[in-house]
Amino acid sequence: MYSVFPAWFLIASAINDNDIHNIVLSYLVHNCFKESVESFISCTGMKQPADCLEDMEKRKRIFHFALEGNALKAIELTEQLANDLLEKNKDLHFDLLSLHFVELVCSRKCTEALEFAQTKLTPFGKVQNYVEKLEDFMTLLAYEEPEKSPMFHLLSPEYRQQVADSLNRALLAHANLPSYSAMESLIQQTTIVRQCLNQELGKDAPPPFSLKDFLKS
Repeated sequence: MYSVFPAWFLIASAINDNDIHNIVLSYLVHNCFKESVESFISCTGMKQPADCLEDMEKRKRIFHFALEGNALKAIELTEQLANDLLEKNKDLHFDLLSLHFVELVCSRKCTEALEFAQTKLTPFGKVQNYVEKLEDFMTLLAYEEPEKSPMFHLLSPEYRQQVADSLNRALLAHANLPSYSAMESLIQQTTIVRQCLNQELGKDAPPPFSLKDFLKS
């Protein structure tokens, strides 16, 4: 039934222990699990990547500051680790500044939030791409309870997670490391392959890939 599988797909299915070790190590490094990386390298005898642990600890601090909403500290440490990153990545810089604005709004420091927006966010309005974003954030100031505004999602932990993840990927890319872990890339590729098979084989195709279902199997 599945004879139409491309040869490379069948070859790729033969994964050895080294491949698995590299996939696991990639995931641990990507997510800044320093102690786990040290333990895993010790147990498997793998070679430790150059400057891996030192940079990982710095990245971890930056990631957690962004995740906790302390965007100004995250920006400060990012500029120390990769001084030209935010200058080149305006979208990320705007998102980090917006996190601080959101924290001020949540703390009901509306005057301070407005002043911060005028000095730090408004200059982005010179570029059309940021105008709508600025309007969304400024909408929060129009509500006594911003949590009930149409833009309430900007106050959510999910938004902070999104910005923190983007920052982590940007720091990895700046250090010439993959922006996504090998595991994430494999899941993305598996999903695409399944989608292609569904289109090619129709009713005879395997079911669409589901990570949730895979973890249950």
